[in-house]
Parts: sequence; C-alpha cells; structure tokens
Amino acid sequence: MTEQPRFASFSHQGRSGFGFVKGGGIVDLSRRHGNTWPTLREVVAAGALPRLVDEAAALPADLSLGEITYAIPVPAPEKIICVGVNYPDRNEEYKDGQAAPSNPSLFIRFPRSFVGHGAPLVRPPESPQLDYEGEIVIVIGKGGRRIPESDALDHIAALSLCNEGTIRDWVRHAKFNVTQGKNFDRTGSIGPWLVPFTDEAQIADIALTTRVNGELRQQDRTGRMIFSFRKIINYISTFTTLVPGDVIVTGTPTGAGARFDPPIWLKPGDVIEVEAEGIGRLTNGVVDERAGR
Repeated sequence: MTEQPRFASFSHQGRSGFGFVKGGGIVDLSRRHGNTWPTLREVVAAGALPRLVDEAAALPADLSLGEITYAIPVPAPEKIICVGVNYPDRNEEYKDGQAAPSNPSLFIRFPRSFVGHGAPLVRPPESPQLDYEGEIVIVIGKGGRRIPESDALDHIAALSLCNEGTIRDWVRHAKFNVTQGKNFDRTGSIGPWLVPFTDEAQIADIALTTRVNGELRQQDRTGRMIFSFRKIINYISTFTTLVPGDVIVTGTPTGAGARFDPPIWLKPGDVIEVEAEGIGRLTNGVVDERAGR
C-alpha cells in the first residue's frame, strides 16, 4: 500500500514549524512558506495541502523525526467540537434501554487540553481517574453553514487521530455538562499528523483501535458509527458556521477504562496507542502533573 501524505506541526530548537513527513524525516515547509502560511491552519484554509504534497515530493528531508517535538497538527483552531456516544456498543454502555439518539451529543474542548504525538498526557492532582478514548478526527477545509449531507465530505481537508483523554469523576460534577472533565490541561492528544482527505473510502469503513501497554482495549469500524461523517458536519453546521481549521472529534468505541469492573485508570508509565487504517498511530505516555504546573 502506498504511504499516505502526512503533514505535521512541530517544534525544533525553540522554533515552531510545519512540514511534510517523508520516511524518517520531515521536509521543513515552514522555512519555505512561513511568511505566506504561518501554520498548518493557514495552509488548510488556503486549500494548499495538495500543492505542498507535490512540492515536498521532490525535496529532501531537512530534519529527522528524532529531532522534532510533535505539536497538535492544527494550532489554535477556532473550534474543537467532540461527538459523544457514536458507536452502537458505546450507546449500550448506558443500560437505560433507550435506542440510539436521533441527534449527536456534542461538547467543546479547548486546544490547551491537548498535547501532540509523543508527549505525555498529564494526570492532574485533583483526580486519579484519567481515562482514554481513541477517536478519528476530521479537519474542516472549506467553511460553511447548513451544509447538506450530500456535500459534507467536500468540506473535509484532512484526517487525524485523537486520544480524547477524560477525567471521569469531573464529568459528573454537574447535571447537564461534561466540560470540566474534558478540559483539564494536557489530558488528551491529537496527531501525529494530518493526512489530506481525497476520497470517502479513506473513512467510510476503517478500523479504529486503542491499546494500553500493548493490550487491545477498543476496537470498532467507522462503518458502524451511529452518526456518519456526513451527518456530523451537516448537524454541527446547522447551528454554527464551520471555518477552515475547525477540528471535529467523531466519537469513541466501547472499552474505555471506566467500563471495567473495577475501572482501570491510566497511571504514570502507561503507553496509549490510538490507530486507524490509512491515518497512522498516535502514541502517548502518562505522567503526573508537577507542582506549580
């Protein structure tokens, strides 16, 4: 299988940049185009990913992957919108006898709550209940309002992965929201990179898995999602205008640590791997938050 094109945001020796991942290295496109497009968000907004694929194919890598620190691929997106309960077995976890809802459950996350590939998730001192949720990410390339389902996929620029880390007891602090437990600093991750979206086959029915310390914990296929990618874009764009660079996290399968008896929370030293066909593998460790951070 031909390797998919991949674009990463990174830091190197104190400088932020973006580039094209090529084998074990990266073509530093920010050195060449940073004045035009300061970050991948502007590249996405300009519709320039295909052009940069062609350009980077003829260039040598400037840095090895070992020299860079990955950042979340789209820095400072206007919106990060997450979909809850979007796989049938996940819906059954609630044991309330209700069929799948007719509309998706949504919540918002802040960019500060995520780290990049290879960086540790940070368990806060307020709770030991740090949990994992492996998910597929879509990044909006063409904005719009009230986007029809028939046109929805035309608005996707790229794909990525998310470990939608959650502080479980903090999502139960109030009756009607989960915002607190979903937004502790550096409890989730997005990455490692953006894969340009070109065809519905890239997401129509691909495998999504999550492993913790090599043990398979979550496994499902996007073809089983309750709300399709088309429906998600259509529904969200009904009430808010989607803009280029917006990040939509599309839901996790059953198998999070909270569903074990007793629950299995993430702890320092654990390694979580979220993987999807054609997109890649997002890997993060876990550390405790240091005093003063």
